[in-house]
Amino acid sequence: MGSAQWTVGRGGQWTVGSDAPADLGRRIASGDRSAAPAALNVIEDRSPRGRQAAAELLAAVSPAALGGEAPAHVVGLTGPPGAGKSSLLSALVREWRDRDRTVAVLAVDPSSKRSGGSLLGDRARIDHDPKDDGILIRSTAAGVRLGGLAAPTREAVQALAPAFDVVVVETVGVGQSETDVEEVSDSTVVVVQPGSGDTLQFIKAGIMEVPDLLVVTKADLGDVALRARRDLAAALRSLGSRDTKVLAVASLPPPEGVDKLAEALDEHRSNTDVAARRLRARRLAALDEFTVENGERALRALGGRREAERWLREQDEGLDVPGLVALLEQRTDGA
Repeated sequence: MGSAQWTVGRGGQWTVGSDAPADLGRRIASGDRSAAPAALNVIEDRSPRGRQAAAELLAAVSPAALGGEAPAHVVGLTGPPGAGKSSLLSALVREWRDRDRTVAVLAVDPSSKRSGGSLLGDRARIDHDPKDDGILIRSTAAGVRLGGLAAPTREAVQALAPAFDVVVVETVGVGQSETDVEEVSDSTVVVVQPGSGDTLQFIKAGIMEVPDLLVVTKADLGDVALRARRDLAAALRSLGSRDTKVLAVASLPPPEGVDKLAEALDEHRSNTDVAARRLRARRLAALDEFTVENGERALRALGGRREAERWLREQDEGLDVPGLVALLEQRTDGA
């Protein structure tokens, strides 16, 4: 199939013209952050033409094109509504910028049933300097998809990771169907509000198996925050999760413990096989996307999920999700 010919027009809409998606991908691969907003516009266009354009853009920032994994630290941030995720993220962004790191935030917000768009304004929730070109904040609607990630979020992470030092995915909430953020992140942070009873709910929902770091917010409340931290640490020990750190932070000025959280995230990433984690995530995402697009019958034509996973493990490690999906579709066409 030939390349789609596109260019950006008024209002950020994409129309027939030059080979813009691949050009955008090459600019991002070279570290050009100014190409990021237009790249996200391409990814958010879910029409057939938009999907083709996104595939071309993503091919230019795939591990094969980059010669390895993108350098960004991808951080997933999730937790119940009202736990203080946005306040914590505001403080974290300031901490990272003080450390001279560029930051992109993908805020996955609840969807409007009427328009399908995002209900919450990311720029209103996350405090930042709009003139700082080292920060990009973008809302994406959760839509009707079960799980903590909107459909284009995985692709947006891949598009941003070559050009930013840190890419954060902040999800709408947490529950059994909302742990997808773990699969797209190098490090996953679950945020808990003290005195909310979330510890018991997390154990019931299996969420305690998700985080690489647990953060209790509102440490300035004193004993109630310390008690929540102890309860979570005890719950982790009972589940055999001895490696998961539990930190208490206060996000409001003056922040408390945010610097330690940034250091703990750095330590976690340095002890993680990022390439293996991302490779597994891409293959699982490709299989999920293939199944959504083609149905369970197509999955059975591959010999079932286990056989499909085995076959994917034999494919080129540098392929991105669209490339892997295309291979799966070719395999079913030949079956």
